[in-house]
Order: sequence, then C-alpha cells, then structure tokens
Amino acid sequence: MPLTKKKEKFTYEDYCAWPDEERWELIDGKAYDMSPAPSFEHQTVVGNLFLILGNALRGKPCIPIIAPMDVLLSDWDVVQPDVFVVCDKNKITKQKIQGAPDLAVEVLSPATSKKDRWDKRRLYEKYGVREYILIDTEGRFVERFWLGEDGLYDRGEVFEVKDVLSLKSLPGVEAPLWEVFGVEKPET
Repeated sequence: MPLTKKKEKFTYEDYCAWPDEERWELIDGKAYDMSPAPSFEHQTVVGNLFLILGNALRGKPCIPIIAPMDVLLSDWDVVQPDVFVVCDKNKITKQKIQGAPDLAVEVLSPATSKKDRWDKRRLYEKYGVREYILIDTEGRFVERFWLGEDGLYDRGEVFEVKDVLSLKSLPGVEAPLWEVFGVEKPET
C-alpha cells in the first residue's frame, strides 16, 4: 500500500532519511511499504532461483543479486526486486544499483501482487529492464515479459512447473521451474 503523507512526491533523498529497519519502494514518487515480511514459500522460491542463477553465472560478467538491495532508476523510482541480475558492473555501487538491471524477478504475494503486475511492469518497461519475470507461488506458474526493439514489453509467456525457463537476457542460463518451486520434477 502507498504510504500516506502530506508530501505529494517523495525523492531518493527522502527515502534515504527513513529508518533502516523499514523497507520501502518508490514508484513515481509514491512510497510503498514492503511489510509484512515475505512468507516462507516466497523466500524459498527466491533462494532457489538465486542459487540457480549464482551457479550458472559463476565466472561470468553478470551478477545475481537478492533483495533487499536498492535499485535506483530515477530520483522518484527506487525498487527492491526479489532477485535481479546486473551485467554492467558500472551500475553497482556500495549502497545501491544505479540503473536498470538486465533481469528483474518478482515473487508475487497477496500484499504486492497488484503493484508487481502493473506498476512495476510499467516501471521496468520504462527504464529498459530487458526481461521481467513474475513468479506465482500459489498457482505454480511463471510469466515472462521481454522488452522489444520498440521499448515495450511483449504480451508475455506463461510457463508451468514442469517447464525449463531459458532466460533470454542471459543466454545459456536455464531454470528448471520444479527446482525453483522446490518440488519434485513432474512427470511429463
């Protein structure tokens, strides 16, 4: 939910002044509270995907990162994707990522589903995140959006738990979705 305050638009400077123990995101200057903490299932999926990416990218220039880590897209847009990959090391600073990651992944939860599906999708598209993935832990499916030459996301693709997701932004990197969801490989 957006934070209600008298100020119409918050900036990164405002964001940096808030207490460290609180987790927030800014989208077009609106503050979104990142609590309550994610569920066990959410964190399991995040951890599994991060391990798959970490193993696949070891020794390569792209770096997988896990939340909480600020991604500063503009002075009014600061997000913390659940898992993301940055291939341009110049974007990485000690405190934040400065600019769009190559891949952003959000694991849906009831509190953030609408924001992840609509607001963040538009935001990531606007700032050029090449590949955006939504993971639905309840339905056990994945949606992927790819940024086209026109700067817009395609209509998206849907993958089931039995599928292997080949990441377009990371050639050669594949994520067996049953491993991401932490279940046995389904029979095909």
